Amino acid sequence: MDDTITAQSLVERTHDVVSLPSVYHRLKEIVDDVSSSNRDVARLISEDTGLTARLMRIANSSFYGAPSNVDTITRAITVIGTRQVSDIVLSTTVIEMFEGIPEEKENMATFWMHSIRCAVMARILAIYRREPNIERFFVSGLLHDIGRLIMLMQLGKDYWKVIKYANQNHILLDTAERKMLGFDHCEVGGLLLKKWELPAHMIEAARYHRNPDKNGYSSIDAAVMHVSDVMACVIQVAGGDDTILPPLDEKAWAMLALSVSIIPPAIEQMHRQYDDALRLIFPDEIETGYGCIEA
Repeated sequence: MDDTITAQSLVERTHDVVSLPSVYHRLKEIVDDVSSSNRDVARLISEDTGLTARLMRIANSSFYGAPSNVDTITRAITVIGTRQVSDIVLSTTVIEMFEGIPEEKENMATFWMHSIRCAVMARILAIYRREPNIERFFVSGLLHDIGRLIMLMQLGKDYWKVIKYANQNHILLDTAERKMLGFDHCEVGGLLLKKWELPAHMIEAARYHRNPDKNGYSSIDAAVMHVSDVMACVIQVAGGDDTILPPLDEKAWAMLALSVSIIPPAIEQMHRQYDDALRLIFPDEIETGYGCIEA
């Protein structure tokens, strides 16, 4: 492999061809403007029919439990919240960016199913912790492994050699990445989200979800994502997947200040909410694609 390849060089090459669309940046400006209103957000969302449909579907989902049918964009924004709407737009646009990755390069169903499990679990743990803006944890969960997609796009066959090495030696993928490339998908993902100027909590969740100690245990978002990632892997193994379980960092778990008694009900909640989350994110694939594999 080319020794000159670094995590930073991969991100720079990716940023040249894949960047966040203007609608996200325009929406963020509106959300950050204290003088703006829900009508301003609704006006922007209305310009994109696909985004409008997705937002309405999310507002009417069991995730939010609206007291009555949500039938206007303004009402949907009120139910979800303006900052949460911004997060939803972010996750939607990022997922669409990577729809073109060939199936033979990555089992995309498996990739997104793990990401959704992690996202749902992060949201549940955030609720138990009574965190503000719980949707930020859901979005961070969806994006926590984005570095893997970047490496697939940029390294191609060389990255498949890393995957094969990890499988043959029964080691974690990030361990194989560091051994063969000198960096891992966590670093790549964190650098890309930083390049996109996303919030620090999303950057930290991606960068440190496997090794929260490298951030000095200073980020609750990284700790939540680490625990969620481990629990999602446990659920996959319990379902018959041959995924190698990453070790749980005890200090990261301690940061959550949660009782172990919440684990069984949290897993039950994850199973109940998984299908709803799957339908929200991939409504067109639910019958013939991602939905055909049980949680």
